[in-house]
Amino acid sequence: MPDDSNLVIAISSTALFDMRDSHEVFEKEGVDGFAEYQRRNEQVVLAPGDAFPLVNKLLRLNERLVGKPQVEIILLSRNSADTGLRVFNSIAHYGLKISRAAFSGGNSPYRYVKAFACHLFLSTNHEDVRNALNSGIAAATLLPSIKSCNESDQLRFAFDGDAVLFSDASERIYKEHGLEAFTENEARSANLPMDPGPFKSFLEALHRLQSQFKSEDCPIRTALVTARSAPSHERVILTLREWNIRIDESLFLGGLDKIEFLRSFGADVFFDDQKINCVPASRYLSTGHVPHGVSNEN
Repeated sequence: MPDDSNLVIAISSTALFDMRDSHEVFEKEGVDGFAEYQRRNEQVVLAPGDAFPLVNKLLRLNERLVGKPQVEIILLSRNSADTGLRVFNSIAHYGLKISRAAFSGGNSPYRYVKAFACHLFLSTNHEDVRNALNSGIAAATLLPSIKSCNESDQLRFAFDGDAVLFSDASERIYKEHGLEAFTENEARSANLPMDPGPFKSFLEALHRLQSQFKSEDCPIRTALVTARSAPSHERVILTLREWNIRIDESLFLGGLDKIEFLRSFGADVFFDDQKINCVPASRYLSTGHVPHGVSNEN
């Protein structure tokens, strides 16, 4: 059984490696043509995909942790084990310490995210991500990005608040009734912790790892990057305090564009529920769209 203290992240093969050529063959020639193409190119190493730099930095965390490895990457793929051999050969080529995988033979592999006790699922397949979220797992669709992780050894995660770390209840009030109703609700509910969003358990897992290091020497750093501003900031702070979760930096932007703040923070990856924020951010850093909450209902 997986160790509850570990950080376990599931990555789709199409997020880990650039498989656009393979997908093009599949679209043109179907399953049989795709299978033949993969077998013919088994020894041709796949180029890194959008999640590759992030996975590399995640696995390097194990070098800083005392005792057995505590960060594990699980590979999930719609390939069969036969056609997926090229993926494992590429994993071996790059020296990635990934040993567990599920090859679902054309079906969605999201069903195995919970079985592997994963805290996060990253994929390029929007439907798989939605299904994982509906199953209670933190998940995001990785958008194509021309920028890899920052050069620092420190791994930096940035999160939106409502509908990501927290529930979308407050954001729903804003969307349906406007800013004034939102502000009134937050003032009235200032002492009531918000309900958790889909990424709370992932943030908890990161916090457990961070707790093993002195704050000045921690290889993981987190930031909340939210459109909220005073006075709605108070409820956020009290909620995190109630959860006993540490956030290293909190940016209450009051509707300002997030991109320059994400770049100033040096984020390796940013998670947000609104594509209007994700698409421009993906030009500068790895970005995961979280298709959850009121902003994604239509």
